[in-house]
Amino acid sequence: MQGEQRETTYSAKDIQVLKDLTAVRKRPAMYIGDTGSRGLHHLVNEAIDNSVDEALIGFCTDIEVTIHPDNSVTVADNGRGIPVDLHEEYNLSGLEVVMTKLHAGGKFDGKVYKVAGGLHGVGISVVNALSEWLEVEVRRNGRRYFQRYERGKAVCELKVLGYSFADSGSGTKVTFKPDSKIFSVQEFDANILATRLRELAFLNPGLSLCLKDERSVGAGVSAGVGAGVGAGVGAGVGEVEKREFKYEGGLAEFLEYLNRNKRVLHRPVVFEGEKEEKGEKDERAGVKVAVGVQYNDGYSENLFSFANNVKTVEGGKHLSGFKAALTRVLNEYGRARAKNLLKKASLDGEDVREGLTAVVSVKLPDPQFEGQTKTKLGNSEVKRVVESIVRERLWAFLDENPNDAKEIIRKALEASRAREAARHAREIVRKKDSFSDSLPGKLADCSERNPAKREIFIVEGDSAGGSAKQARDKNFQAILPIRGKILNVEKARLDKILKNNEIRTLVTALGAGIGEDFDLQKTRYQKVILMTDADVDGAHIRTLLLTFFYRYMQELVATSRVYVALPPLYLVRKGRETRYAFSDGEYARILAELKVKEGESGVKIQRYKGLGEMNPEQLWETTMNPLTRGIKRVTLADAAEADWIFTILMGEEVEPRRNFIEAHAKEVMNLDV
Repeated sequence: MQGEQRETTYSAKDIQVLKDLTAVRKRPAMYIGDTGSRGLHHLVNEAIDNSVDEALIGFCTDIEVTIHPDNSVTVADNGRGIPVDLHEEYNLSGLEVVMTKLHAGGKFDGKVYKVAGGLHGVGISVVNALSEWLEVEVRRNGRRYFQRYERGKAVCELKVLGYSFADSGSGTKVTFKPDSKIFSVQEFDANILATRLRELAFLNPGLSLCLKDERSVGAGVSAGVGAGVGAGVGAGVGEVEKREFKYEGGLAEFLEYLNRNKRVLHRPVVFEGEKEEKGEKDERAGVKVAVGVQYNDGYSENLFSFANNVKTVEGGKHLSGFKAALTRVLNEYGRARAKNLLKKASLDGEDVREGLTAVVSVKLPDPQFEGQTKTKLGNSEVKRVVESIVRERLWAFLDENPNDAKEIIRKALEASRAREAARHAREIVRKKDSFSDSLPGKLADCSERNPAKREIFIVEGDSAGGSAKQARDKNFQAILPIRGKILNVEKARLDKILKNNEIRTLVTALGAGIGEDFDLQKTRYQKVILMTDADVDGAHIRTLLLTFFYRYMQELVATSRVYVALPPLYLVRKGRETRYAFSDGEYARILAELKVKEGESGVKIQRYKGLGEMNPEQLWETTMNPLTRGIKRVTLADAAEADWIFTILMGEEVEPRRNFIEAHAKEVMNLDV
């Protein structure tokens, strides 16, 4: 056999055992999901969860998170402090065992922590393993203890420093800097961390959580939109940005926050209950349930689920139990108490959840999360507990509030009729599409067959679409021109949406369905790139498209497949040198660097008012060539805030939109006049 030699021997000496935290550094995605932004912020969440676990059992009232100028982070609490006495088996302090050994912790036997978010014993040790350095201060027994680690290994003995960062009491302070050799992103997003702290404040009434961002010192950065209905404080010049979250209202206040600026049908309702202990063999013993429910007059559903304060973004058995109980009770109540409304009709789950905002929170002794990143709860017994409690409490609420009950049933019936109309509309769309090989005529598709290598540009107008078709690489880039502004889906149900030609064309081109039928695996393109003019109309079209994707193809956004193209605003040519400017600031810098002025002889300056003004070569070079273009990924870091901003900008209510514009008008950087 010629060419490369293959290794044919395979023996016991080839089997490696990765000791201590080496396995974590070798395969970090197994423990934190990925090594991008999500994994980076997951490190902070692991540290925060440990502090919240102390709060769950009554030993912690204050948690403070600080982002330092070098993008290291401190998480401090006033809990009991990690034990520092000697661990006999390892002959190390309890602190060093927790920080350096996987599956080490005090949450396995249920004696110290009856309920906790971290039960695998890998959280804080993983943070340590993936940090360039990590320092821990523990206040305990009237003393302060300190130890430093570098890439998971202790670099000094446990030190006793005397009294501490608060003269008395107990607590733990962990400061770490994520390892740049591991993470492709090193900069923390304060808004992502604020979202997590806000949720924890709602889920744990009375717990005080604070976020400080020291990077804002001297920059005059504000706290940002939606910093929280708590005491969100912006930073002036020379000040540290500080946001504080503390809520006494629990889930009811959480619902009010989520539904702000929406027309609600009734007051927030919270159902609480607990499966009482009936012997050690009953898996349901000790499961506590809290469910908050409130309907608004919108068309989308917003469901948030948590298990032991951990956000289960993929849901799980607790969410399934809630959905099942809701559908069953509203059907039973409608037939028994509202016969003139429901009659023989049957409400589907999708019908009863239209306009629903709900928070499902469970606390249980032994949660079975699917994976270390804890995105889905798998305890089957929890489904029965949630279903039982919601069924009983929801029936009581409907009986005691018949007017609210009728409003909810009436809305669900309207949703049912609209769903049926949407089903017919889908069938019509499918039949029409089947005669044209299922692809719209205006789509200029690409030749590549592998969806993972394909991308589609959704282009504003036929003129720009023509230029884009000439500029593109036909092998992997598809072009879909859209005419004018698509329907504002924030103000319409699905049956009306499917009658819009531009939306139908878009749905057909992507090939993955819409709404409940959307299947990410069927998407024909890896990247969906919105390419609109750099003016107010272009921004409006882009917002309409993003609203559509968020409401009816949210998984496309959640998996970071939607992008926004960034076309240049200016072309500056002096002699043989051509430069493009993507902002007014960059334009001024280029003029200074080339030492030219506007109107100077021998200098060509072009202001692009639209994509159609660029010839195909310029469009390819600046906006479409993967090697030279600039595109911005659209992420779904905070669904609650995204829902709020879409409601403000695109919803029925004019007053909140006017207030928003008045409050943020001074922040506008570019505005066409």
